Amino acid sequence: MLTVWGRETSSNVQAVMWGIAEMGLEVRRIDLGGRFGGLDDPEFRKMNPMGLVPVLKDGDGPALFESAAILRYLADRYGGTAFRAEDPMARAEADAWAEWAKHSLVRAFNEPVFWAFWRVPEGERDMDAVRAAVRRFEAMLQIAAGRIAPGGYIAGDGPGLADLWVGHTLYRYFTLDLVRDPPAGIEAYYDRLVRRPGYAAHVMVDYGELKGVWGRGHWGG
Repeated sequence: MLTVWGRETSSNVQAVMWGIAEMGLEVRRIDLGGRFGGLDDPEFRKMNPMGLVPVLKDGDGPALFESAAILRYLADRYGGTAFRAEDPMARAEADAWAEWAKHSLVRAFNEPVFWAFWRVPEGERDMDAVRAAVRRFEAMLQIAAGRIAPGGYIAGDGPGLADLWVGHTLYRYFTLDLVRDPPAGIEAYYDRLVRRPGYAAHVMVDYGELKGVWGRGHWGG
């Protein structure tokens, strides 16, 4: 049995939980961080000295932290060829897109857009900066759109690691009260995602509790 520690409103927890659902695995999630607290508990710090979520344990195995490492482990062990191609070059190509999505595309959205708009009190928002950040994010989405096959995904016929990173960001992008101009193909891609049960269950989560709450602190990711 898999166990994941982390609150459902953490975007990194969402990516991991969605990946677990796509792999058809059973999981127990324990709320931690944010209004649940617990990030400084000694037992949790033994699992992740950085005090961030998510953390995963697979049975009696060691605690794993860092969401990308967690997803790679799960894909290697349980994902089959749908998540980890047998050919090393194809696997590396998929990894390259996953790395870019997490470290470039997601980063271009989370703090410059989501945090700066939703997690800053309304009267303190720099909307010129937010609007500029949305345009930069959409330029990166254009790159992703060029990779997504019509009716498909970034690295195959079903969601792979890169899709977990790109896809989980799109829910907030499409639901924030902001002016959007998504690249061609992105809305159709998003429509495919929202029809997936794992996406609906673990990504399409109400993020109202994060409104006006700035700073990682006790939120832990």
